[in-house]
Parts: sequence; C-alpha cells; structure tokens
Amino acid sequence: MTHKIDSHRPSFRSFEDSTAEDWQNILQHQAQMFTELPERIIAHLQLLAGDFSGFPIDRLDHCLQTATLAHQAGEDEEYVVCALLHDIGDTLGSLNHADLAATILQPYVSEANYWMVKHHAIFQGFYFFHHLGMDRHTRDQFKGHPHYDRTAHFCQAYDNPAFDPERETFDLTFFPPMIKRVFAAPKASLYKSLVDEPNNAD
Repeated sequence: MTHKIDSHRPSFRSFEDSTAEDWQNILQHQAQMFTELPERIIAHLQLLAGDFSGFPIDRLDHCLQTATLAHQAGEDEEYVVCALLHDIGDTLGSLNHADLAATILQPYVSEANYWMVKHHAIFQGFYFFHHLGMDRHTRDQFKGHPHYDRTAHFCQAYDNPAFDPERETFDLTFFPPMIKRVFAAPKASLYKSLVDEPNNAD
C-alpha cells in the first residue's frame, strides 16, 4: 500500500513526542531522497572540475581516468564506481578524503571495495610520500591483510597512472547508469530494511 505523503510539517518538537504516523510520512519523504542519491553524487563529482591544484589534470579528470582504466581492464561495475568516487572527498575532506569516499560507498559495496577505497590514500603514498619527507612504506603496516594486494593493485594499475592528459578518458556522462545501479539498494546498513520497505510498497 502506498501512503500519501503529508506536505505539512509535524507538530512534534522532540523525537520522543513523535508518532508512528509521523515516521511513516518521514519515510515516504526519505524514499525520494534515497532515489535521488546518484544525482547528488554526480553533482558533487562535478565540483572537482577545474581544480588542478598543481596536478597535470584536474581532480574530476583524475577520477574519470581512474575509472576508465578500471573499466578497460575488465573490472566489475561496483569496482569501477569505487574507482570513480575514490577522490570525491577531496572538496570536504581535504585531510581525510579517502575516509569520506569510503563512508559514502560503504552501505552499497563489498567489504573488500570499502577497505580498498578507505585505505587507498596510504597505498598511493608509496609513489610520492618520499618526496614529502614521509615514509613511502607506510602501507606496510597492513601487510598480511586480506585486502592488501587488492588495494596495492588498485593504486598501481589505476590510481597512480591516472594523471595523463593524453590518456583516453571517458566523459562523466558514461558513468551515471553504473552509479544508479550500484546505489540502487544498500547491501548493509542500520536502516536497510527501512530503505527497502518504501521501494517495495504496493
């Protein structure tokens, strides 16, 4: 049964005073918000355009190039979306961008892909940390971890070489169908059953 969305604001002033009816209405509003998540992700990716910050290509093209390389290598769709979004946190998480990207992806991707995105900044450091007076072998603290090789390969094959102005790079318009499929339904979340329920309503 589809519930009519009440456009009026509820009367409660604290959650403890709210009612089941209030929350049914809130869930209906939230269902629309969940559906629009891919569009918000694409809009946020576009904020990276034009931000070169001293690099050979801008941050958006780096994300697109990383995803293009992964796609051309035959990686699956979820992996390609992770490659596309791995640096989406640069705008708001300048000092912890990998954590922010991983948090966005976490409900929708495998544990292996989540871990890879969350730790890619440390693994990518193998290629440049020594130029900053940092330890390029910082990633070695994770040796023996089940996802170490996966993350090292991501950086070596896709993230590290994705700064080439001459390399073929797919346009952002290539990726929205993938983003929509990956973000269609959460795999794991505190609110998973609540997200699924509106989508399954008759």
